[in-house]
This record gives sequence, structure tokens and C-alpha cells, in this order.
Amino acid sequence: MNFSHGALSTPSQTVGPFLHIALPWADGPFIVAEGTPGAFDISGRLTDGAGDPVPDGLIEVWQADPDGNFDHPDDPRGRRRYPGFRGFGRCDTDKDGTFHFHTLKPGRLPAEDNLVEAPHLDISVLARGLLHRLVTRLYFPDEGAANALDPVLASLAETDRGLLIAHPDAAGLRFDIRLRGERETPFFIV
Repeated sequence: MNFSHGALSTPSQTVGPFLHIALPWADGPFIVAEGTPGAFDISGRLTDGAGDPVPDGLIEVWQADPDGNFDHPDDPRGRRRYPGFRGFGRCDTDKDGTFHFHTLKPGRLPAEDNLVEAPHLDISVLARGLLHRLVTRLYFPDEGAANALDPVLASLAETDRGLLIAHPDAAGLRFDIRLRGERETPFFIV
């Protein structure tokens, strides 16, 4: 069997091309249904270290509801106060590295030592060349006081904190994820 140089798969290239096939999610990027009161869109681009789009990536979001509760049986604070709220979304990146989600803004969350985490989305990134997911967070630009007290944001260098705060745009919020290089998105070890 003959292969051209570009057709060979190496271990670092086996993750990306199969994400769209292996990990489908019926609700896709809709954490809530379209038309849900108070829902808005978050969009962004996944780029590599050179700033080029990553067209075969997968972005996952896990979040609390507006009251700060998770739609999960292990969350003792309650569930399903928001009809149709799924708390999870998954979106493939397109040829331009673009992704989007339709959601509600989460509430604040209790943290250790009686601290409170600011409203945020937990984000996982899967892409070609990544053998393990990368984990980051998106924080909201209208939560200045809460962001200033958030223990996770406080653990970062001040120059990195702004890289985790989304920016308003005409369609809702924008949050770009850069895998490497200048203005690299901070990722967490979990």
C-alpha cells in the first residue's frame, strides 16, 4: 500500500480528525434551546501558536445554572429550576476555527474556605495534536467585583487574568482560545 507523505498518521495527529465522528452530541452547542428568555450567544475562534485556525477542534462547556446549581445528581443544592437547561454543550470548530454556544449566564459558586467563585464557564478543548484535553474558563466582563474576588482568577498572574474574560460583541460575547504563543489562553491542570 502506498501513502503520500501528507496521508500518514502519526500518534500526535490521530486525535483531531476523528473528534467530529467519535464524539457527537445531540444538542450540540445549545446549552438551552433557542428562544429561552435571557439566553445569549458566545462565539470564538480556536487558533494554534501561529494564530492559524484549528478547523478540527472540539470545544465543550460545562456550567452552573443562573442560581449557581449544576444539573447533576451530585449537586445537593438543587436541580432543574430552569426548564431546558442542560448545563453542557459541545461544538466542533469550523474551517475558520470558529465555535459558538447558546446559553444562560451562570450564577456564582461556593468555593473552599468560604470563598465564592465568580460566574464562569468551564471549557475543555480537544484538537489535533492534543492527546489530553486542555481545560480553561470563561469569565464575564460585567462581573468586575466578583472576578476580582474569584480564587481561581486570583491564582493567575495579573497579565493572564484578562485572557479569561470574554468581550462583548454584536452577537453576544466573544471568547477566543489560543493554544500557544503570544496571548496563549491560560490552561489548568485538573
